Amino acid sequence: MSRRPFLAGNWKMFKTGDQAVAFIEEFVPLIGDLTDRDAALAVPATALQRAADAAKGSPVIIGAQNLHWENEGAFTGEISAGMIVSAGAKMAIIGHSERRQYFGDTDEWVSKKLSAALAAGLLAVVCVGETLAERESGRTFEVLATQLKGSLADFKAQDEKNLILAYEPVWAIGTGKTATKEEAQETQAFIRKELGSLGLPAEAIRILYGGSVKPDNAQALMAQPDIDGLLVGGASLKADSFAKIVKYGN
Repeated sequence: MSRRPFLAGNWKMFKTGDQAVAFIEEFVPLIGDLTDRDAALAVPATALQRAADAAKGSPVIIGAQNLHWENEGAFTGEISAGMIVSAGAKMAIIGHSERRQYFGDTDEWVSKKLSAALAAGLLAVVCVGETLAERESGRTFEVLATQLKGSLADFKAQDEKNLILAYEPVWAIGTGKTATKEEAQETQAFIRKELGSLGLPAEAIRILYGGSVKPDNAQALMAQPDIDGLLVGGASLKADSFAKIVKYGN
């Protein structure tokens, strides 16, 4: 099955609204018309509305970096799926390793956030990945199987078109270390197999790789059969750098 490549930038806690608009105005002409792949940017909550407005009419999908599972309530500092949609965004990252590591996101929370995102019609990018200690102790597949089972506990197969998974080895995020293309492929193939064992349409669900992705390794990673896209951190902060990644192979 041919899966449409998905190249996503995650700006994390970078860029004001003005900076987001300036980036998009520079970035859109660099990528031109994308007929065979998708490009997305996950921006800070304060820049969502302005980024979505700036990207209107372009092929760039704007998304949030997190959301709460409730529609509204006494949850200071949180944003709901409805607020994200209202701002004009169409995507949300869920369970990023930094959310899991620093802010207590559990597989149960990820599952609830995924349900909320899908109910609102958002494209949901659900992240999984192991730490260096877990990889070195040979527990990579065990950790990923647990994360997938918990994070997708309430996922229904008919929502497959709005689910994207992202494998991001925690040891490769922001460290400059990247899994080799062989390591990434082996792990992503395991994730796809695990999706099948959970009764989900494994061949239809796109799986991204994330972890120190740069213009010079994007093409080699994307050549792997089970890597359907890339989740890019630091290299997505500059328009020319991210455009090179989006246009890999051209």
